[in-house]
Amino acid sequence: MDSRDFRSRVQSVSELTSSIRGLLETEMPFVSVSGEISNLRNPGSGHFYFTLKDQLAQIRAVMFKPQQKYLRATPDNGQEVLCRGRISVYEPRGEYQIIVDLIEPLGAGRLQIAFDEMKQRLAAEGLFDDFHKRPLPFLPEHISLVTSTEGAAIHDFLKSLNSRHPGLTVDIFPVRVQGESAAGEISSAIQEINRLNRTKVIVLCRGGGSIEDLWAFNEEIVARAIFNSSIPIISAVGHETDFTIADFTADYRAATPTAAAEAVVPPKEQLEKRVSLALDSLVRIFARYLEQMQFQVDSHKKLLGDPSLMLENHALKLANAGNNLYFTLQTKLVDSGNSVRDLAELLMEQNPIRILTLNTMKLSEINKRLKFAVKIVLDRKYQEFRRSGATLDAVSPLAVLGRGYSITRKMDDGKVVKNSNQLKAGDEIETILKKGKIRSRVSETDPREKPISD
Repeated sequence: MDSRDFRSRVQSVSELTSSIRGLLETEMPFVSVSGEISNLRNPGSGHFYFTLKDQLAQIRAVMFKPQQKYLRATPDNGQEVLCRGRISVYEPRGEYQIIVDLIEPLGAGRLQIAFDEMKQRLAAEGLFDDFHKRPLPFLPEHISLVTSTEGAAIHDFLKSLNSRHPGLTVDIFPVRVQGESAAGEISSAIQEINRLNRTKVIVLCRGGGSIEDLWAFNEEIVARAIFNSSIPIISAVGHETDFTIADFTADYRAATPTAAAEAVVPPKEQLEKRVSLALDSLVRIFARYLEQMQFQVDSHKKLLGDPSLMLENHALKLANAGNNLYFTLQTKLVDSGNSVRDLAELLMEQNPIRILTLNTMKLSEINKRLKFAVKIVLDRKYQEFRRSGATLDAVSPLAVLGRGYSITRKMDDGKVVKNSNQLKAGDEIETILKKGKIRSRVSETDPREKPISD
C-alpha cells in the first residue's frame, strides 16, 4: 500500500491496529530474544503469559498451551531464557507481543541470583534460626501495621481483623513497599515502632507481585531491622507462593494479609465460647464434688446405724457442708461472672469511637490554648514594634532635619563639615535640608563660636 494512502484517508482504530499487525508480522516473521522472565501467569486456559525484560526495556510474551509440550522444564520468574517466536499485536489492547514457540533456559536471573546469595549469607549468620523466633502474643490489644495505604493489602488485613475481633487498636505506619526508597522506609518504621514501645506485635503487609515488586522485602537493611526488633513481627508479603528474605527472618510468616489477621487474634466468638466452656466445666466440677460429699454422708449413715442424736449431728454437719459448698460455688460463679464482665469492659475500653472522642476533646482544648498563646505573643510583639518605631523616629537624621537643622558636606570629597576650619574661601559645599539640597561657594569663614538662635 502506498504511504500516501495512509495520509489521504481516515482509518478506524481497528483498521490501523490491523495494519500495524500486518506490517510487524510481515517484516519480523521470526525473532530470537534473550531476557529475564517476570510476572509469569498460568491461568485456567493453560497458556503462559509473562514479561521478558532486561535492564532497559521489556516486552509482553505469550506461549500457548500446545507449544508447551516442547518445554524441557517449566519456566519460572527470575529465570534467564532465550525465546524464539513471532512478533504480533494483540489488537483489543493495541499491544505488541512475542508469540513464543520455544523457550530455552540460560540460567537464573540477576535478581534470583542476588536473592539466593543473600539468603545463604544471612542463613549462615543465624538470622533465620528458630532459636531467635519469638512467640506471638495472645490477643494483643495494640497492633502496628507497616504497609502502603494505597494497596488492597491494608483493606484485606483490617477487614479480616475487624470481623474476627473488632475494637482492637491498630497503628498504621505508611511506607512505600516498592521502589528505591522502600527498604529504608520499612526498616525506619520498624525501628520507630520499637522506640515507641507501645505495641505488642508488628505486621509487615503487602500484596503479591513479581520478584522486582517484592524486592524491598529482600533487602538486607529490612532483614536486620526485623532481626533486631524486640517486638514480634509477622511477615505477610505477597501471595502464598511468594517468599522473601523478610519471611525467613520474621517470627511468623503469613501467606496473605488475611492470614496475618487470623494469626494475630482469635475470633471473638471463640474466646467467648472458651469462657463459657470454662464456666460450664467449673460448675460440673463442683457438682461432682457435691455428689462425692453426698455419697460419703450416705456411707457414714449406713455405718452408724440409726441412733437419733448421732443422726441429727451428722445431718447438721451435712447441712453445714452443703451450705459451705453452695456458698463456695456461688462465690466461684460470681468471680467467674466478674471476670467475664472485666473482659467485656476491657474490650469496651478499646472501642475506637470512645478513644477518638477523647482525643478530639483533647485536640480542641490544645487548639484553644494555642490560639490564646499566639494572640498574647502577637500583642507583645506589636507593642515592641511600636516602641522600636518611636525610638527610631526620635534618633532619625530626618527628624533632626525636620526641626530646622541641616547637614553640610564638601563637594570635593563628600565629608561632613563640623568645623569652619575645614573650609576656606572658594570651596564648594552642599547643604542638605529636610526637603531638597543647596549648593554654594564659600566666600569667607569665621572660626568664632556663636550661639544658635531661631
